[in-house]
Amino acid sequence: MSSTRAAFQVVRAAAPRASFAPRITSTVSARNYAQAAPAPSQPQDVKPPIAVYGIDGTYATALYTAAAKTSALDSTSRALSALADVFKKDPKLPSILHAPTLTVSDKSKIVQELHKHIGGTDKGDTVKNFLDTLAENNRLGILEGVCEKFGVLMGASRGEVDLTITSASQLDNKYVKQLEGTISRSAYVGPGKKLKVKNKVNPDIMGGLIVEIGDQTIDKSVSSKVAKMNKMLTDTL
Repeated sequence: MSSTRAAFQVVRAAAPRASFAPRITSTVSARNYAQAAPAPSQPQDVKPPIAVYGIDGTYATALYTAAAKTSALDSTSRALSALADVFKKDPKLPSILHAPTLTVSDKSKIVQELHKHIGGTDKGDTVKNFLDTLAENNRLGILEGVCEKFGVLMGASRGEVDLTITSASQLDNKYVKQLEGTISRSAYVGPGKKLKVKNKVNPDIMGGLIVEIGDQTIDKSVSSKVAKMNKMLTDTL
């Protein structure tokens, strides 16, 4: 049974009710995510490698901290990767998770269905407990973002730097490799870091490139140049 069909079966046809969105502090408690006690050799205060922002970033950071304290980072990463694949295969899933009419029973069944996709990779039920926490806090709708932000945290912990090259048309692999080599030797990438390269196609940029290295952006697109030219002409008229 696909996750969409399973989720649709639990969504009730009741009239919309006001959703309850509880307040959260800047640091979400991780105590509900991992039941096992931290291993004696693990430090009690685990600091994520980088900061990620937004509500999904807050929850991703809390999950990362909980998983690190219980030596479950690798298994948690595999579990969230499996969930991220579910979103890729199921475009209707985000709208289902955002539905304001979900009851407690609905959410419980959705969590069970999502957990089936994880298989046996969830060490100590860390991700299952995390999903339960999202459901209790009416935050299942941010799960896709959490998967993405957790992946960013894991990449940073492995010394990876995201490199996204946006072009108007698909770039030749040889050209992408040349760009990767040049950028890897630049000041944008620290020593010992590994680039994680992705080439995105966006015809709207008309030509040129937009290069995103970590949280920095170099916009050399034709659309950007046109926008600057239009602004200059507007300011002088």
